[in-house]
Amino acid sequence: MRNYNYTIAAVAASMLLACGTDQTEDTANAEGSSGLTTASATAQESDSASSGASGETESAGGATTNPASDTDAADEGGEDGPPPVNFDLGIVPDAGDNVGACQPGDTNGGGGKKNEPDFSFLWAANSAEGTISKIDTQTVTEVGRYQTRPDTGGSPSRTSVSLSGDVAVANRNGGITKIYATEEDCVDSNGTPGIQTSTDGTPLAWDQEECRAWYLPFDYDSQRPVAWAPGTWNSSTCSWENELLWTAGRIGSGTTDHVILIDGDAGVVLDTVDIPGLKSDPYGLYGAAVDADGNFWATGWANGNHIVRVTLDSMEVTVWDGPDSTGNTSWWYGMTADVDGYIWNCGSRAARFDPATESWTVSPELSVSSGCMADGDPGGLLWMSYFGGVKGVDRETFEIVHDFSTPTSYGVSIDFFGNVWAVNGNGAHRVDPTDGTVTSYNGLNGAYTYSDMTGHSLSVVGGGTPSG
Repeated sequence: MRNYNYTIAAVAASMLLACGTDQTEDTANAEGSSGLTTASATAQESDSASSGASGETESAGGATTNPASDTDAADEGGEDGPPPVNFDLGIVPDAGDNVGACQPGDTNGGGGKKNEPDFSFLWAANSAEGTISKIDTQTVTEVGRYQTRPDTGGSPSRTSVSLSGDVAVANRNGGITKIYATEEDCVDSNGTPGIQTSTDGTPLAWDQEECRAWYLPFDYDSQRPVAWAPGTWNSSTCSWENELLWTAGRIGSGTTDHVILIDGDAGVVLDTVDIPGLKSDPYGLYGAAVDADGNFWATGWANGNHIVRVTLDSMEVTVWDGPDSTGNTSWWYGMTADVDGYIWNCGSRAARFDPATESWTVSPELSVSSGCMADGDPGGLLWMSYFGGVKGVDRETFEIVHDFSTPTSYGVSIDFFGNVWAVNGNGAHRVDPTDGTVTSYNGLNGAYTYSDMTGHSLSVVGGGTPSG
């Protein structure tokens, strides 16, 4: 394993890339062709084994609910009461009362809750204050806030939720922090009897918070991607084991990124590999996701980017040209993976990469420029965020099926009850996809999260729901 000085404890305290930097990165305009285009991507391999509604009334805390517009609203109907559980998430169907059996999605010890998550949280990084917020997706309330680096100067952005439900957050200015989802996993370690942990929008001091599992410092100028691999399901203990975590970082404005594989339990580096010849900028690889085998996928930002895969078993690297190889000079930003095995790059268009054919299919102009996430239905919808709402795009035809208004959003995610979430500077906004109703929590601080902030994307490819 090559050493890239990733455990330097004294990381820079100054915020080199604050929240406003990523907002600026979002604003570029791009033009492209008006129809679907498909082209093969050039691949290079390395065998290295050593990537709301505008009428909101509450500005902080609490939840507000507002209807939103939809291009297909006439065909959609809403229902009163809590949202139903969405079972189209790659979850093992209920096979009846099989005593002693345990499937992904069961609670510990069963209890008749098969196919339902033990809990459902959205984790939003508050870049402006160096914290991450834990939001209950059912009550739309903040139930915890945690510092992400000892000096609070990390400028956290991307978050990823494991199938155990725990979150890892990457600090743009270097460092990864893991936080336990449930208090039962936290360790009494600060000298005060009982577990001390945040239960609302106020973080505890770094040395008092006991639900932080670990913090791993890195000496990078830009560290954005973070993504959990699925792990292994233990049916005897009803828990996920051997969960591994991917991240990537860049030093300076070069063309080489380092991709790192981390032991998710111990918080130690297992392996690293360098990826040279990427787009030259100060950000490096920008977003990340994993496939069903736990392989790491990442893309760069803006035009001229690349798509990278690092295999879990051998750390083998493959780099392809980005979707601009189709002739569309568009703006690329977010990325995700879907249940059909495709990798997506999103921005002013949606671009679908087929690993089997090594080719891109690019949509017509969609006038969006931020994050994206696919639902759990084969051939279903790709949800894309833009500066005024979220759009549901048919993943096969690229037709816009839904267009719901929300406050300005960067990130988009889906919870385990089928709701779509948009996150912006001070708010997390839950959209009911059946009628476009928006329920908002407005107590965040410079939030900028467009990654897998609920764990839904991993559950789609990994076959489970959060279970702690």
